[in-house]
Amino acid sequence: MTEKKNAKIRVRLESFNHELLSSSCQKILSILQNTSLNSIGVVPLPTHKRIYCVLRSPHVDKDSREHFEVRVHKRILDIHYDIDVNIFDLLAEADLPSGVFYGICLS
Repeated sequence: MTEKKNAKIRVRLESFNHELLSSSCQKILSILQNTSLNSIGVVPLPTHKRIYCVLRSPHVDKDSREHFEVRVHKRILDIHYDIDVNIFDLLAEADLPSGVFYGICLS
């Protein structure tokens, strides 16, 4: 009886645009469906919101201010697979759009 060894890869995706991030997750899922995976899961993480306060006029009115915010949307893909499959080549072929940052961690 031969035992199959399992491995786990965690892919962390970040983007300012949530629609671009969702389409990137779907793109990776569609690429990995054709391989022999044990399981794959998408975990949404909380959105990080950073607010900047800027004076409208540098000299006159201190009470007149504008607020700008930057939102960073995050997702984690947990991929459990057999060691025989080369997942790194498949993820390199994903060709994600610009604006999506991704990192790959082995567990």
